[in-house]
Amino acid sequence: MEEPAELLSHGQVELRRWHASDLDALHEAISGSLHHLIPWMPWAATYDRQLGPAFLARNKEEWASGDAFGYAITTNGTVIGSCGLYRRIGAGGLDIGYWLHPRWTGRGLATMAATALVGQGFRLTGTDRVEIHHDAANPASGAVARRLGFTEAERGPTPEGPTAPGEVGIDVVWRITAAQWASRTTTQTDERTSGRIQ
Repeated sequence: MEEPAELLSHGQVELRRWHASDLDALHEAISGSLHHLIPWMPWAATYDRQLGPAFLARNKEEWASGDAFGYAITTNGTVIGSCGLYRRIGAGGLDIGYWLHPRWTGRGLATMAATALVGQGFRLTGTDRVEIHHDAANPASGAVARRLGFTEAERGPTPEGPTAPGEVGIDVVWRITAAQWASRTTTQTDERTSGRIQ
């Protein structure tokens, strides 16, 4: 089965595949982000260090099966968050997810990480669309999607209702196709080239 690169970079961020040796860095990133994560991520409310090995083991298993590809988000060698590509939206589709330690938000780093993920996602054979899903009460995730050229494709109640304290149970789905991403990338390259002194 085709796998993505284990190391991705864009701008000031580098994404690297999670490994068992990352337990301390993972714990530090999560424990410093709990107040930021609990409103949106059900697992955060019961997180403790003992969950770390299971998370890292699951990442290894999912990578091997091709179901998901999890990465540590780093800058200058420091782990500042987590992200991944997930095969959970049907044939041809990948869903991406991401979170950052609050100390590192507001700098465009989530957008850089998402850019690296989307670019890698479309390099995998058969990917025709990439989606970002978030609760309607979490517009920050939608802002990243909008900056990357995604369009809002769906909005509606989730079958299970809210699963975390900050949620309202309305799922917002943003989508970009392979053709849209290629067009966006070409346009950006052309704009950078035209700005150079010949």
